[in-house]
Amino acid sequence: MIDCIIIEDDHISSFHLRRLVEQESSLALHGTFFSAREALDFLSKEMIDLIFLDIEMPDVTGFDLLDQLPYRPYIILTTSKTEYAFTAFQYNVVDYLKKPITLPRFKESIEKIKPRINHEKARVSNDIFIKADGKLIRLHDNDINFIEAVGDYVKFVTTEKTFLSLATLKSIEEKLNPDAFVKVHRSYIINTKKISDIEDNTILIGKHVIPISKAHRKVIMDRLNII
Repeated sequence: MIDCIIIEDDHISSFHLRRLVEQESSLALHGTFFSAREALDFLSKEMIDLIFLDIEMPDVTGFDLLDQLPYRPYIILTTSKTEYAFTAFQYNVVDYLKKPITLPRFKESIEKIKPRINHEKARVSNDIFIKADGKLIRLHDNDINFIEAVGDYVKFVTTEKTFLSLATLKSIEEKLNPDAFVKVHRSYIINTKKISDIEDNTILIGKHVIPISKAHRKVIMDRLNII
């Protein structure tokens, strides 16, 4: 499924576009927004694949909104004018729907974008986005050495940096690739590819010594390729 939203200040145009989206089984509509500021607040917290964007908004232009996004979703512009076509190429704009939008033209646009989005979703399936430092940060499996619960926060330790995110270890564990990560302690999840040594009830990852609880020891030992 392609996760999408609509940003359109005109209620009639928004209703018409929403009807088109709801007829397309490959699209999952997560919201309709009548102002760029409302949409920006939503997009700062949620990941979306595709935005149907009216470029002429009353508070902020569509391009101004795109400049403020913490990531780059695919964009289909919806407008009654064509004068923005050149500027659109500077953004992740994949199509340009001129109002009034017809069903055949809408379907043509979706069929064009589907392979690109599905390929991108498959490519980043081992990526997660964390909320840290006031923005969304993308981390790949291989970036993360281990994850530690620290009070109300979760600490992501990479080779280069450490990130603190307001979350629970349980909620993070559910989003991780189970082939790469394993919980070894109530406060620790490790990337098994980053293990340097295991001695007694501890794991060494780089310079970090991580405890293994009795409850999790068998799980981690079963995961390792022990000769």
